[in-house]
Amino acid sequence: MDRVRRRVAALVVALAAVTSSNGCFHLHAKKVGAVPEVPRELDMASLPDYRVAQPDILLIEAIRAIPKPPYKVEPLDVLFLKLTPSVPDEPLSNLFTVDPDGTINLGETYGGVVSVAGLTVTEIKNVLEKHIAATVKIKDPKFTVNLAQSQAAQRIGGPHLIRPDGTIALGTYGFVRVAGMTLEEVRIAVENQLAEHLLNPKVSVDVGGFNSKIYYVIYDGGGSGQTVIRLPITGSETVLDAVAQLYGLPAVSSKDRVWVSRPAPAGSEHQVLPVNWRAVSECGETTTNYQLMPGDRVYVAAYPLIALDIKMARVIAPIERLLGITLLGQSVNRGFLNSAKSNAGGGIP
Repeated sequence: MDRVRRRVAALVVALAAVTSSNGCFHLHAKKVGAVPEVPRELDMASLPDYRVAQPDILLIEAIRAIPKPPYKVEPLDVLFLKLTPSVPDEPLSNLFTVDPDGTINLGETYGGVVSVAGLTVTEIKNVLEKHIAATVKIKDPKFTVNLAQSQAAQRIGGPHLIRPDGTIALGTYGFVRVAGMTLEEVRIAVENQLAEHLLNPKVSVDVGGFNSKIYYVIYDGGGSGQTVIRLPITGSETVLDAVAQLYGLPAVSSKDRVWVSRPAPAGSEHQVLPVNWRAVSECGETTTNYQLMPGDRVYVAAYPLIALDIKMARVIAPIERLLGITLLGQSVNRGFLNSAKSNAGGGIP
């Protein structure tokens, strides 16, 4: 038993030594102060031009989407119609949407429904003038017909998710590879793709969902695992913002063991930026409230004594179970021996 106790004591000392050193924080203990050239609260830097990647969401709006002539009108296109002269007190000058069955409804006064799908604008003008001449008593009717909106704008406009292969879908106008491009480069790529089908297309592009540029907050559970949270970055987040997004520090977290690990390319030395959390949170100190960059890891270590307690419990619990089983076996064996002695002393024939 003494030997077991000595081994347990040695394990406790080893655990205490392991707990006292805490990964990167221990290895970079000499970097206690703030790094002067690192952006921080009240002294932030603008991030470089945003380059989209999977799975960002792009918002594309068609500013000019005119089909190449001769364009034949399709259902859901919008036509502007103006009749000269019109019926008194009921002028015909309005936008008309082509119904799914390929017709437009001019109203009861002007003869109702006219089929226009599959016709060019010029052909629609001629059909409407013949229709009015046959149904309404108007001498020499003249129509002005313009394509106000085609399906092209409807197919292009809206949110577009960058797919795993780095492309976005433009409906019947195909796919465009945009991953790794700036917004200006995306705009040019989309317009070049649309130029195969549209006349001098023009679009606007913006980011609707910043999903590809992220940072991590890692809470150490003190030997009970780690919690890793992935958060999007938009360019102005600090360490305080990161913790605030998660409603503060867990109960097991140490306020004296917080740092930012900034990754670097393979073969280069990464940065570890110690954070004086008490100064940041309690005193409004901005020196170590660093601006977070894409890929940063905000690491919050557990309180050392809690970590030590959990690690000791993991080591000691199996030993306690083993000792309990041993003591139980000894107790049972002792009971059998006492019972045998009692029976022998009682003079059993």
